[in-house]
Amino acid sequence: MVTTLAKIPKRIIITSVVLFLFYSCNSQSEIQFPIEVGTKPESITKGFNDNYYVTIMNGKENGDGELVEISKNGVNVFAKGFDEPKGIVFLNNHLYFSDLNRIWKVDKHGKATIFVDKNDFPKEVLYLNDVAVDGKNKGIYVADMGATNYMRDGDNNLWPLNSDEAKLIPELGRIYHIDLEGKISITQDTSSLMLNPNGVGVDNNGNIMVGAFFLGHFLVNKNGKLTPLKGVFRGADAVEQDSKGNYYISSWTLGTVWKIDYKTEESTILIKGLKSAADFYLEEDKGRLLVPDMVAGKIYAVSID
Repeated sequence: MVTTLAKIPKRIIITSVVLFLFYSCNSQSEIQFPIEVGTKPESITKGFNDNYYVTIMNGKENGDGELVEISKNGVNVFAKGFDEPKGIVFLNNHLYFSDLNRIWKVDKHGKATIFVDKNDFPKEVLYLNDVAVDGKNKGIYVADMGATNYMRDGDNNLWPLNSDEAKLIPELGRIYHIDLEGKISITQDTSSLMLNPNGVGVDNNGNIMVGAFFLGHFLVNKNGKLTPLKGVFRGADAVEQDSKGNYYISSWTLGTVWKIDYKTEESTILIKGLKSAADFYLEEDKGRLLVPDMVAGKIYAVSID
């Protein structure tokens, strides 16, 4: 049987058209991943108006680093004038991110100010990297990788763990806490387990977690001490834990992201084959990680299920 429009009540036609337009526009305006964001994206978070913000390192020139916004209107520069912007978080209606030896604070208008500078730290900081909001939303943690120039050989590969060169890497990496007034304290001092710490996160009990870049350790709090989980994840970058207790870690050098069972500590690869896997954002309500591939210049959405 063929039904003509003349036989369909007008209100049904109008309702159908409105619903079609709504769903059509909504689907077209959704952000589609992977998405290209610029040269050397390092870290991503969700911020103002539920948009995403990515630190872009660009080249090695001073001041060429940027902060870009990903919205339904596309990718646009939100702030600029940084050196090597890295780990980023959203706290107290501001964005905070690290940049070599300082922390920037950015407001909703894109105005950037230096939150803390290198001389504010109690110890010399050499290479600030990942940033995490503390468990009480009263401040941030930031990882100082320490001396990064000892990690690699002439071909830019990490030295083997059992090599003589590995023994020469100084224990200079630390985890700092910075409260909202800018007061800085040492949360985790130097440790042989934490050579060149890159990633820092906060577990479900408010304790720090650390990704040790050179050693490949995923360090979590056990009985009051940072202790490695099973496995070696060399080039460790981001570390997170979801509400069910499962852990996540990325490897910048291996271009891989793993999910780790909180009971067995067995790891499962979520994605591999990226050119690099940097500081991801756990978006648990959407069942995914947003992973920057720094070398490719893209952000990927990776399912955690």
